[in-house]
Amino acid sequence: MGSMRIVLLGATGYTGRLAAETMVRAGLAPTLAGRRHDDLVRLADRLAPLAPSPQTEPGIAVADATDSASVRTLLHDGDDVLVSTVGPFMELGTAAVAAAVDAGAGYLDSTGEPPFIRSIFQEWGPRAEETGARLIPAFGYDYVPGNLAGAIVCARARETGHTPTRVDVGYFVDGEFGLSSGTKASAAGVMLSPSFGFRQGQLLKGNPSGTRSFDVGRNRSWKAMPVAGSEHFGLPRVESDLTDVGVWLGWAGRWTPAAAVAGQVAGSLAAIPGIDSGVTALRRRLAKTTGQGPDSAARGRARTLVVAEATDAVGRPLGTVCLTGPSPYDLTAELLAWGAVSLATKGVSPGAHGPVDAFGLDVVERGCADMGLIAIT
Repeated sequence: MGSMRIVLLGATGYTGRLAAETMVRAGLAPTLAGRRHDDLVRLADRLAPLAPSPQTEPGIAVADATDSASVRTLLHDGDDVLVSTVGPFMELGTAAVAAAVDAGAGYLDSTGEPPFIRSIFQEWGPRAEETGARLIPAFGYDYVPGNLAGAIVCARARETGHTPTRVDVGYFVDGEFGLSSGTKASAAGVMLSPSFGFRQGQLLKGNPSGTRSFDVGRNRSWKAMPVAGSEHFGLPRVESDLTDVGVWLGWAGRWTPAAAVAGQVAGSLAAIPGIDSGVTALRRRLAKTTGQGPDSAARGRARTLVVAEATDAVGRPLGTVCLTGPSPYDLTAELLAWGAVSLATKGVSPGAHGPVDAFGLDVVERGCADMGLIAIT
């Protein structure tokens, strides 16, 4: 891997710790970065015995995730890859992106926050093209599996001579699923932030109301509510005939219809003048409780389940792909480790990317299969 360095910012948080352990076990020798020196030392000491050799033990570096100059000191040159897990990203994530763009470095994050994803594609992407930086946000459970499933179902439709113009992606968890403290803080801000969707060939404000059902196998049909994801940016780059991309979230189970109504109400509140300051205050309060999440036994009782359905211009179904894999948090850790190495070695072009348009469908499909995320239909 030459002179590649992987810097993991937010390493002592819940997702950061999982990603750090995965990277150390893989022999990637990450630099663990965060605000508190003593916490970093304890984490590095705990992980060192897991490294394949003394040369691949993790290092540490102190940096303030809210200060781009501080984060910039972590990056030596454009060969470095910065992996950020510092959610809530709308509150804490911008400095890391700015540092990566300034350094012309590689950048991945674990965000699931639509406004932050949109800012990377629309605001930071053009700057990255000028500096040589490669930015791939939302490189975890949300939203790599949906990008992959959507690309697979489109490719299969093409193989049979059909032209997919719409893809709908549904995210579910099969089994027990607990949220980390960081996910809760992010979700609170997302509910009160303006949403968006890809419709009629354009990125437009707002999402459809209500819910829709997905066939998730074993004669099960689960409902999901609309959300905004990186698929709205990434999939149209992979399949140029797509005019509509829908992303749907089904975590709430039987409460999904009620959650969808609450989401619509919250979206309306986002338009009220002055609401931004209230949302920021809420995120800050929730962000004070950090580093907590389901243990390994609880994660073992959950499986990722993502469905993508393609249709043509007159609404005819063209196919369905269902992916299943490790629990959302374990999958996110595996994806961040794999993505960091791939970003350093695969020759990704400057700018902001979705996972499939960055690396190619075959590469992403093989990489995900190696970590247990596979298509079952």
